[in-house]
Parts: sequence; structure tokens; C-alpha cells
Amino acid sequence: MLKRIILIMILILSAGNLMAQGDASAIFLLIAPGARAEAMGEAQVADANDAYSSYWNPAGLAFMDKNEIGLMYVKWLHNLVDDMYYNFLTGGYRIPGFGTVGGHIIYLNLGEQQRRGENNEDLGTFVSYMTAATASYGTMISKNQAFGVNAKIVYQMLSPTGTIGEKGKGSSTSFAFDFGYLYKNLLFNRIDFGANLSNLGPKVAFIDVAQADPMPTNMKLGLNLRLMEHKHNKFSVVFDVNKLLVASYQPMDRDGNYIIDKGEEAYSDPWYKAIFTSWFNDWKYKGDIDYSGDGYIGGYDAEGNPQGGFNQSGDPFPGGDFDENGNLAVSYHPDTGEEMVGWGIYGGHPTNKVMNKIEVGSKGDGSFQNEIDQMIFNVGGEYVYNDLIALRAGFIYDKAGKIKNPTLGFGLMYHNIGFDFGYTHGADNHPLTNTMRISLRYRFGKD
Repeated sequence: MLKRIILIMILILSAGNLMAQGDASAIFLLIAPGARAEAMGEAQVADANDAYSSYWNPAGLAFMDKNEIGLMYVKWLHNLVDDMYYNFLTGGYRIPGFGTVGGHIIYLNLGEQQRRGENNEDLGTFVSYMTAATASYGTMISKNQAFGVNAKIVYQMLSPTGTIGEKGKGSSTSFAFDFGYLYKNLLFNRIDFGANLSNLGPKVAFIDVAQADPMPTNMKLGLNLRLMEHKHNKFSVVFDVNKLLVASYQPMDRDGNYIIDKGEEAYSDPWYKAIFTSWFNDWKYKGDIDYSGDGYIGGYDAEGNPQGGFNQSGDPFPGGDFDENGNLAVSYHPDTGEEMVGWGIYGGHPTNKVMNKIEVGSKGDGSFQNEIDQMIFNVGGEYVYNDLIALRAGFIYDKAGKIKNPTLGFGLMYHNIGFDFGYTHGADNHPLTNTMRISLRYRFGKD
């Protein structure tokens, strides 16, 4: 079971935005499919025009000139584990006078896990996985504009049974919707604009409904600049920006008594509210934040040693003596009763230096720059020769997730069969470094 927990945490830290995605569930839905997209820095929302559009922007299905199926396989986080892999199968079929129908299936295998009993006895092994099935529809709404919609069912199986003391299984079933829009031939017929709002749906619960996490609702906006469009030579530059529309709030002392009271615990907004509040939740703070989760604001020094928070009777803060400014001047060690002068502004624990962050005054951490820092920016370029060979490169920038990865790749198209290769580079210790994606496409039907 420990391996399963570690794998899930690795997935959370590696699939994209480090801070925001840690507040959401089903984040495997944000893993980018398609070697072409990966080679172009995962910038695709305004350049969607094939079967993979069902993921990137369902409106792009309406611009397909042939029916198409595609698939991709990738060893996921191969630098860390050897039994995780990701499969993606997609397709699109044009119906004259109606639009294009399609969809995709995602399957992420988390590998084999070992189950242990209450006394650490071996109870065998099981396989954890996550999967989603999506139905798509895209249609033209004018000569240059298209609209698309997805409906998906999401199933996550982390464990066939709950952990010790829990009833039920460690699995969940949920649903979500995507909405896409694409406008082609803007500004001298050289620019395309795309938008996709994905994973709109209720929170995901496994065993405890009260601990349900929100879907990874994501807004993607992008441009496709078609700089060269000659008969045998084409060159375009694409740019995307992603904003995770998840509004989660840490325990916060809103009434200023240095204690996390009832109603001040961590919570998250439902999706229909979070699409608005997610633009403000990381900077419009109302109180100090309990980063350590111990229920109190501050009480430790920079080294993690207790510095107050208890009176002589051992009662929790805010007992003790205050000076004329309202600050705790004398308090007592919670274990020894020894008098302690001063009071730490840090939260945490003597053995957990990572969580020993400044909590008193942390309401000043709020800044709109936090919202910008949690956006993901993607840029890429593609050169195509004679509709046969494509050379691609891109870059993924995610400040909060500590991702600054260049990408590159190529594509081949021959007799309606397409082969694409994408490679992600990065720092030596980054989980996504040296990830290689291979995907195929087959086109059929009349133009």
C-alpha cells in the first residue's frame, strides 16, 4: 500500500502544476496525449484538426478533412518506476450535414501494488489504474467557427479494498464535461484562436465523501500563427496558456484568535463556483494560514522548537501573558512546563522542518502574482514539407510545478498513415526528463 501512495503522489507532482493540482483529483486527465502535441510543447488548443482534437479541443473535430483514428503509448515516469504506462485511443467520424462525432479512451496503469495486513502480513498483490471514456461532438457554427463538447466517465481504482479500519473499496466513478471553441482565419487569414474548458463536474470521492476532491477543471486558451503557407512549405507557431480552475483553501485563522476554529478548516469550492473564485483564492486572503495543519497559527521558532502557545496549566494558546501590543510575551513549554519568553512566528514541528513555515503574518502572502505563477505556458513550432515530413520543437513552462522542459520531435505522413514522435528534455532529476511519446494516425474516407 505504501508503494501505491508514493506512486499517486509522484503522479500529482509530475503531471503538471505542482501546487494547484495537488488540490484536485483525477489529475491523470491532464496528461498530454499525442506525440505531435508533446513535440510542440503541448500547445494545441488552436491547432486542433485531427482525431486528437477530442482531447485538446473538441471543436477541432469539425475541421477534420477525413475520418481518422489514432493511438499512443508511453512509459510514464520511467525514471522513477518501471511498471507505469499510459495508453490513449481516439477517433473521429464525419457525418455530412451533422458534424463530426468521435471520442477517446485513456488508460493509465499505475503498476502492481503489494497489499499488507494489520500485522504487516503479505496479502497478495493487485493492479491500480485510472481510466476515462469520452464521447465527443464537433460542428461548424459559421464558415470559420466551430463548437465542440465532450462527455466523459472517469473511473479510478486505487485499491480493491479500503485500508485498515475503512469500509468500502478504494475506487471512484465520476463524470465530467468539456466545451471547446475554435475560430480560424483571423487577422489576414493567418491566426487561429482556440479555447477549451475541460473537466467540469462534481467532486470525486473514494471512501469518505466528506474528503472528496474537485475535478481538475482547466481552462486552456491559445493562438496558432500560420506564418508560412506555401504549396510545399508550411510553418506555424502555437502558444497556449493554462489555468487550473480549482479553488481550494488551506486552514485559515479568519477571526484572528490564532486558533483554527470550526468553519476555518480547509475546504474547496464546487466547480461551478471555482471557475470564478479560482482567480482570487490564492491572493485575496482573509487571515493567517495554518501551513503545518496543527490547528494553531505559529508557536515555533525557525529551528522548529516550540515557542509558546500554552499557558502554565498546559491549556492551548491563547493562554499565557500578553504585552501591551497584544503579543504573547511569556508562555510555557507544553511538555516540561518550563517558562519560555517570546513566541515563534513559525508553524510546524521539531521533526518536520519542511512544514516549519511562517504562519503569523502569512495573510500577507496573498498576491495576484500567485495566480500568474500557477498558470502553465506552452509554446511550439512546426515546419511541414510537402505534407509528408514535419519537424517540431517547443517549450513547457510551469513555475509552480517547477517544469521548464524543452520538447522536440518529428512526424511522417504516407498514404494516410501518420507516425509521430515526441521527446521531452529537462533537468537530470526531473521525473519527465527523457520521456518519449510515440503515436500513430490512420486517415480514411473522402476529403
